[in-house]
Amino acid sequence: MREQQFSPDKQLRARMWITMLLLGAVYGLFVFVLFALGGSISTMLIVVVALVLFQVWMSDRMVLSSMKAKVVTPAEAPELHRMVERLAQQAGIPKPKVAISAINVPNAFATGRSQKTAAVAVTNALIETLTEKQLEAVLAHEISHIRTKDVVVMTYASFFSIVASTLMSFLFWSSLFGGMGRSRHGGGAGNAMMVAYVVTIIVWLVSQLLVAALSRYREYAADRGAAELTGQPTELADALQRIAGSFDRLPQVDLRKAESMNAFVIMPAIGDGFARVFSTHPPMSQRVARLRALPATRRDQ
Repeated sequence: MREQQFSPDKQLRARMWITMLLLGAVYGLFVFVLFALGGSISTMLIVVVALVLFQVWMSDRMVLSSMKAKVVTPAEAPELHRMVERLAQQAGIPKPKVAISAINVPNAFATGRSQKTAAVAVTNALIETLTEKQLEAVLAHEISHIRTKDVVVMTYASFFSIVASTLMSFLFWSSLFGGMGRSRHGGGAGNAMMVAYVVTIIVWLVSQLLVAALSRYREYAADRGAAELTGQPTELADALQRIAGSFDRLPQVDLRKAESMNAFVIMPAIGDGFARVFSTHPPMSQRVARLRALPATRRDQ
């Protein structure tokens, strides 16, 4: 099958670089503040390096595991594999692994530390909810994430936020059970603890804002990429509306199971409307309107 030519999305690439640079600057300042408050620079460097290495090698497995997704063979899901292989060839990328999630929420996501290690996953509920062409459009959306490598950037960007969130919990419980000792400048442990806790909260908030801003734009970009791959933008628009409609009929407990992966999935399960600035996805109505405004460029093969 002939590889399609895509117009490069320079805005997406620029936003990814800017997000990573800003996150790096924020966390560099964060480490400096902790060191100034009495932290051991050698210990922090060891922890940071260990976390980065762990993230590099385990990120895709962690995402799949958190969504209860299992990699399937072509014999187990032949039609799904055929769709993914066809779309990957059109996009000019290696065929990603294919996984199916047991979570009872119709959704899909892509993950991986590189194009060669990427995986595309769908839930059983999604397969049951969508038509074949709608499912293909959703898969094309996820393939587009892999093609532009924004899924790799989101994996690392989200990791920064997870680190800050973990440290917030650590500092909170440390304050209840003994604190952090005294700072290197002789200040009280309570003051150092409070400053560290406030700084950690600020770092987490900034991380969330940066990741959310990038995530919203990348969803628009992946929608356009899916339209280019399939030539049928209305199929993805119909799929998004069908997925959103199915959420209203699902128990809240099922939706919460997928909430932690909002930045990765094609449609946020819950909580995305809490505040627009923290939203990982654009409003569904705007995505659908943009897709329906795009011309169809290919008929059935």
